[in-house]
Order: sequence, then structure tokens, then C-alpha cells
Amino acid sequence: MPISLNLPGTAERVERHTPDHVNERIYSDMRRRVAECYALSDEEIDARILELEREWDIERTLEANASTVILTGLALGTLANRKWYALSALAAGFLLQHAIQGWCPPLSFFRRRAVRTAREIYEEITALRALRGDFGEPEDIEAALERAVLH
Repeated sequence: MPISLNLPGTAERVERHTPDHVNERIYSDMRRRVAECYALSDEEIDARILELEREWDIERTLEANASTVILTGLALGTLANRKWYALSALAAGFLLQHAIQGWCPPLSFFRRRAVRTAREIYEEITALRALRGDFGEPEDIEAALERAVLH
């Protein structure tokens, strides 16, 4: 019999651990950006999609942040004082906690600064592709947003 730890699924774990008002602000900003793209040419929408494909998602941001803190702690522990190794251990613990639960203390900091999940970025790309007509006839804003499953 498998043990169930009742852990959140990968796709929703970050949003689940983000306050509702922060999630709503992220989605409101996304809806506004998609609406602003409605009058753009296909080339301008292409440029926006390329920009979105280069955007760092929350996972990449947390990984880079944790790696930087871990390496800093290791360097300071080696060069200054062994007590700095605790910084590396703390950052590694936060990273493990995020991998398991989908939450860690830096998550709140980055989400409040509108760092999005890969799914949120992809939803904006999907809405822009619908506006551009990639799924048939170009869609109006509401249909494009619905296709993207924006909250």
C-alpha cells in the first residue's frame, strides 16, 4: 500500500502557497498585457512571445538564488569562518523544502515581485497565439483568455 503524503502536484504547488491577492495581481497583469497586444501586428506579438520564452520562471529563480547563497556560504566558510557553512545548509534546506512542498521562505519574496510559474508564462503565450490566429481564426480577447485558461 503506497504512502500518501498529501503533497501538492507540481503544476499548482506554487500558486497554492501564494496569497490569493498576489496570484490575482499576477493574473490581472497578465490579462492587461494580453489586452494591450490585441491591436499589435503578428510580428509584434511574435516579439512578445519570444520575450516570454526567455522569462525566468519561479523555479529557475529559486534555483539560481539558492545556488548563489550555497556557493557564498561555502566560500565564506572556507575563507572566513566555518560558521558560514550554516548558510549553505539553510539554503539547501529551503531548496529541498520547495521541491517537496512547493513552498520556502524566498518564494513569498519572489512571488510578490511577480515572478511567475512556467504555467503562468505559458498561459500568456497561449493567449497571444490565440490572438494571432494560431488555432484558426484570430480570437477576440475574451476567447483568447479563455483558451489560455487564465484564472
